[in-house]
Amino acid sequence: MKKRILSGIQPTNQITLGNFLGAIKLFEQLQNEGELFIFVADLHALSSNNYEPKKMQENILNVLKVYYAAGLDFDTTKVFIQSKIPAHTEMFNALINFTTIGELSRMTQFKDKSSKFKMNNGTEKIPTGLLTYPVLMAGDILLYDATIIPVGIDQKQHVELTRDIAIRINNKFNTKIFEIPEPYFSKTGTKIYDLINPKIKMSKSNENTNGTIFINDDIQIIRKKIMSAMTDNLNSVNYDKENQPGISNLINIVCSINECDKDQIIMQFKDKNYKEFKTYVADVVCDFIHNLQTEIKKIDINNLLNKVEKNNQYCNEIANKKINEFYKLIGLK
Repeated sequence: MKKRILSGIQPTNQITLGNFLGAIKLFEQLQNEGELFIFVADLHALSSNNYEPKKMQENILNVLKVYYAAGLDFDTTKVFIQSKIPAHTEMFNALINFTTIGELSRMTQFKDKSSKFKMNNGTEKIPTGLLTYPVLMAGDILLYDATIIPVGIDQKQHVELTRDIAIRINNKFNTKIFEIPEPYFSKTGTKIYDLINPKIKMSKSNENTNGTIFINDDIQIIRKKIMSAMTDNLNSVNYDKENQPGISNLINIVCSINECDKDQIIMQFKDKNYKEFKTYVADVVCDFIHNLQTEIKKIDINNLLNKVEKNNQYCNEIANKKINEFYKLIGLK
């Protein structure tokens, strides 16, 4: 069996440049490396603090369109919608009994995200789904016998938990029912940070959207955001994440788009000021997103959705086979 690769993106808000360069671009590059499963993680989106039911279907379609415009071949890459595969929630419900509260509460992302669920009076109302998010992710992975999991570094801990769960169940039942997955990190990509606060990740959920570039932003708005990006008073284009996080972030963005070396950019702007550098970055980003937006406008939506429906059916067959195998192992069949 060809090695299986699996990953997905939540349909909360709009797709950001960080999403694209950190994940979607990598998905396209991995299409010939094995059997690729890429999904829209709408079940995961339910635990988000900016989840909007009325916009969910629109957001799901937007993710699919960006996948397609990015070059994912929906005929060979199994692009599907998570909630259309009931086995995801069935596997989650079973796997949660093979994890502990201690394991889940130690997840760094849970600690970070749970702090955002506070009312004005200081009362915490943390969704249980935020705590159990990694178990649903484990179910996503184990259903398809995926062994290569492209993730950002902030998801590494979740893949490690998936490995622990798989090994635990295999050992408990003296079986090899689950493959042991490995996290996969881009060799050329990097985490893209917020333009206004380059100490935090560029995210859909950041309160100040001036630091986030969205794929469907107007081109002039994108240019304005980049020209307003935080820099420093050194006026020297260098890659120094500690002392020049803003400039380093802009260098990362350009290098991720152009697939060039950081030193090449540093040499190119050795004797130039920040305005000249930002103008160059803005030109690169605006051209890149303009081309992507052009491809999105060309998409035949009905054709796209027909391909997704076929992939949903294919993935249902695979997932049902695995959940039935697991149910039999634990006495539910």
